[in-house]
Amino acid sequence: MADELTPETPETESEEPIKKRKNGLYPGVSDELAENMKSGWADTELHDLQPIPQATETAARRAALSARFPGDRLVIPAGNLKTRSNDTEYAFRASVEYAYLTGNQTEDGVLVLEPVASGGHKETLYLLPRSDRENGEFWLSGQGELWVGRRHSLVESEKLYGIPVSDVRELADALREATGPVRVVRGYDAGIEAALTDKVTAERDEELRVFLSEARLVKDEFEIGELQKAVDSTVRGFEDVVKVLDKAEATSERYIEGTFFLRARVEGNDVGYGSICAAGPHACTLHWVRNDGPVRSGDLLLLDAGVETLTYYTADVTRTLPINGTYSEVQKRVYDAVYDAQEAGIAAVQPGGKYRDFHDAAQRVLTERLVEWGLVEGPVERVLELGLQRRWTLHGTGHMLGMDVHDCAAARVESYVDGTLEPGMVLTVEPGLYFQADDLTVPEEYRGIGVRIEDDILVTEDGNRNLSAGLPRRSDEVEAWMASLKG
Repeated sequence: MADELTPETPETESEEPIKKRKNGLYPGVSDELAENMKSGWADTELHDLQPIPQATETAARRAALSARFPGDRLVIPAGNLKTRSNDTEYAFRASVEYAYLTGNQTEDGVLVLEPVASGGHKETLYLLPRSDRENGEFWLSGQGELWVGRRHSLVESEKLYGIPVSDVRELADALREATGPVRVVRGYDAGIEAALTDKVTAERDEELRVFLSEARLVKDEFEIGELQKAVDSTVRGFEDVVKVLDKAEATSERYIEGTFFLRARVEGNDVGYGSICAAGPHACTLHWVRNDGPVRSGDLLLLDAGVETLTYYTADVTRTLPINGTYSEVQKRVYDAVYDAQEAGIAAVQPGGKYRDFHDAAQRVLTERLVEWGLVEGPVERVLELGLQRRWTLHGTGHMLGMDVHDCAAARVESYVDGTLEPGMVLTVEPGLYFQADDLTVPEEYRGIGVRIEDDILVTEDGNRNLSAGLPRRSDEVEAWMASLKG
């Protein structure tokens, strides 16, 4: 990795002195070099740009936001780069609220909706302009375009996003002078928050955050299309993994993680969350993301992974696969129980139904199996009332899905978990059974077996559609699918 510009070797008496820049900011840079770097560059302004594909949808989302908070100045930041180590940064991902409303994904951006006297809001997108070649920023700053790549000009950005664009470096001062009520999405840009410190309240800001979370509960057609893209790429990623299980056996779970990650980076932006590549008893750890364990024939592989599209929409799919291609008798018993529970859960995803219905349906099936196997004393109603099945079912049966893998997390309870399903909602259905390796309450043959099956379900006008139906779920279908890929 190239180092940024550093001072040259100190001069000796025998060397001709190097002229330093008069402002002293960049030692080791001669006036001649600084002057040379200012000129001789071609005009690269792009003139034939078209609006981003979701420009119509982002405009509608901003209009809904404006209608909800008349008279308030609304400030939604993208966020800033975060240091990974010393002078390197994590890959930037704009805040979901900002990307949802603008489609822009660049660091330091801020969307401001300023109320106007006639009603509604004036929209302005504040972004960094092109690097300044006159003052040397483009080649002397570590975030200059020579180092990190070309940015869109402000004029180009207006064409892309359909919003008037201004220089973000002027925004903090403008916000300090602002009057009237202000709301800001917190947690992304400390500088912007500092400029508003005496103008905002936690309660008002939380109302803004909640509204933007609940606005994403029902997906528009663009979002549904992006989620289907994410799922389709994820299906191909799972196929990639099955094809290299022999190589994973010779290395570790990280071979699986790397294989899926390649698909995510080639066809999308990234993985939507840390891939869970849990072989053997690691499958019983719900968020196993160390992925450093062995992959052994005869064990199960619980693969929970999702591709994130270039527009930030993520899939979230889980399959529990026999590493050698065939489930053992006890593995199949557990797997089929989870499959039956998922079938019951998916059937309960219906418009007008309660959000909790699919969880209750899946939990009932799993509890019936646990009682039938003699692992917990019935009757089933007693077990459910006391929640005794949760020793082995552990988690909820699903969550909303979108730009966040656990989407709409700031929504009110009455709008989400106590709410009613509507067409356009997308959620996961993912029951599981987990028998820890050290659980002495179950027969030894069960210990170390963890099974989860997860699919992404769209609520439709007349029922539901499984977006991830391209991946087999039934145990015999999984075995046949794996055999076809390995053969």
